[in-house]
Amino acid sequence: MNQEEFFALEVPEFQYLSYTVGGGIATVTIRRPDALNALNQDVLLELAQVSEVIAEDPEAKVAIFTGEGRAFVAGADINQIAGIADVFAAREFALLGQAVFNEIAALPLPTIAAVNGFALGGGLELALACDLRVASQKAKLGLPEVGLGIIPGFGGTQRLPRLVGRGRALDLIFTARHVPAEEALQLGLVNRVAEDALQAAQELAQQILKNGPVALALAKESVSRGENLDLAEALEIEADLFGLACQTQDMKEGTKAFLEKRAANFKGE
Repeated sequence: MNQEEFFALEVPEFQYLSYTVGGGIATVTIRRPDALNALNQDVLLELAQVSEVIAEDPEAKVAIFTGEGRAFVAGADINQIAGIADVFAAREFALLGQAVFNEIAALPLPTIAAVNGFALGGGLELALACDLRVASQKAKLGLPEVGLGIIPGFGGTQRLPRLVGRGRALDLIFTARHVPAEEALQLGLVNRVAEDALQAAQELAQQILKNGPVALALAKESVSRGENLDLAEALEIEADLFGLACQTQDMKEGTKAFLEKRAANFKGE
């Protein structure tokens, strides 16, 4: 898709999100501060829409997700959960959240959660769907669902153990406790802690942007496809994608720039 085709597209007018892109960084801000950015069905549907926009935006090379106000996302909307009529409706709500977060996880570019405050329940599950997590020093993270008589339903019971290990994940799930940022860093739940999560996420994005965009996409694909396979199968995938990377113009530019002792000028080709 060329630039003219992109600008011919209709970007949705979001009620609960803002979407900006500049310098290769797309930023999605959830804007429901009166409810601590809680996820109801409307917010989830807008997150699905914005994922499509990011995937089609030729300017977006890294995407940052954050929240407005003192929360990243404080969880799924409890009012909506309390009003669920039966097991089938509950299952459909969980499947909706899972599908939306799967779309975010599958974006073919690096994604960063800038956890500026509370990231609880569905908020933590959103952060877990991102590739990297940067937390503010005041952030609190957790999966408190069992305290409400339910379980995480947007991927938390599956993504958290894969990230921090089964024992640590069950500790957080069973206790329903809120983990401060520094402990989250020690657990491997977040990658970095900073005074300003969004600023730190932008700085991290700038570091990522120095590298080849095709290589970044292939590296993400290699990790995603191989993480649940045995080592032999996963190494086959890595070799295949390495082969593809070596056929790109970015590879030729990157190796040439290294040998010439200069910064590479990647084109994403």
